[in-house]
Amino acid sequence: MSELRNESEQTGNSVAEGTSIEFPPERDVVFYNDDFTTMEFVVDVLVSIFNKSNEDAHNLMRTVHEQGSAVVGTYTYDIAVSRVVLTKNAAKQNGFPLRVEVE
Repeated sequence: MSELRNESEQTGNSVAEGTSIEFPPERDVVFYNDDFTTMEFVVDVLVSIFNKSNEDAHNLMRTVHEQGSAVVGTYTYDIAVSRVVLTKNAAKQNGFPLRVEVE
């Protein structure tokens, strides 16, 4: 066993050499501007659901506001959908029509 480990360490290859792992495709999560959702709410969602720093959240919110939309993150499909659902639920509970999509 130590011979296998030493050989593996010397070549830089893992024991599972030749194994190919395909990563799932990633999807963008896009926020769209509207005239009703507050900037504060958008920043709060970006911090609490998308784990953005306050500075990044403010910059993204500004981009959404000024350009009409912005990609706020890129995730595997399942994670993107989960975050979109959490965001839409939070918006609905707070009475905001925030549009957020997986693209």
